Amino acid sequence: VQLQASGGGLVQTGGSLRLSCTTSGRSVNTYTMAWFRQAPGKEREFVAAISWSGGITYYADSVKDRFTVSRDDAKNAVYLQMNSLIPEDTAVYYCAASSGSSSRSAKLYRYWGQGTQVTVSS
Repeated sequence: VQLQASGGGLVQTGGSLRLSCTTSGRSVNTYTMAWFRQAPGKEREFVAAISWSGGITYYADSVKDRFTVSRDDAKNAVYLQMNSLIPEDTAVYYCAASSGSSSRSAKLYRYWGQGTQVTVSS
């Protein structure tokens, strides 16, 4: 499974971005998909996850009500809509895939994309 994240960029506080993660190789239709992020000098942290059916989503408290994760298996894609961005959201964002159930632990995700930079200016 190969993952490719895109859509990052520079945005002002209060702005929006939509990240995309496209997959190739083995189908991920039965995989849990997630987004993590890592800011400079900090550990990688969970942002959001979506179950294989798309029916269950999980969010970190810090992004709840601002970010929305979704998936389109017909397009082999997962998205992260980010609204009301704040400087604390600045990080490299990674998409990840797991054949297991939804989890907030990065250790349980086997496949990772290369990351896309999101920078929010104040």
